[in-house]
Amino acid sequence: MSAMRKVLLGVTLTAALVAGTGTAAQAAAAGARTEAGSEADLSHHGHVSLWDGRLGVWLVSENHGPSDIRQATVRLAFSAPMAGDQELPPACLWSSDRVISCRTGELRAAGAADELALGLRTAGRPEELTVDIRTVWRDGAADGNPRNDRHHVLVLATGDPYVF
Repeated sequence: MSAMRKVLLGVTLTAALVAGTGTAAQAAAAGARTEAGSEADLSHHGHVSLWDGRLGVWLVSENHGPSDIRQATVRLAFSAPMAGDQELPPACLWSSDRVISCRTGELRAAGAADELALGLRTAGRPEELTVDIRTVWRDGAADGNPRNDRHHVLVLATGDPYVF
């Protein structure tokens, strides 16, 4: 084997060993966090109403445990754009004219956040729209049951509450 090939082989083996060690260390750290109890089962429930170009969203976020979390973020994505220049509660911000992200605040195990109420205006008067509700961040905690924090709701412009 030539000297150049030996050097390249040594560099390749060293890089593989370092990369493998980093991956193993990261996996061990992630496992330690989970073993330490950083697991939370978040859920979001409420209702949505649409009437005359107005959209109301009422949402309660809950943590079924087993661990408390300091903060989570829930995203509401609308199929129709919202009108511009609308104020949101202090815990929320616009990501686009169709997406709002809101902090839940602290969620203790077996506890709920205060109700989030949004009164919005749509851009135009849609006869229907959909709302996707989902947790996008949970303070690093694992969630073994993500089905109850993801909802897709069809809302007709009848003023009726569509429950999720």
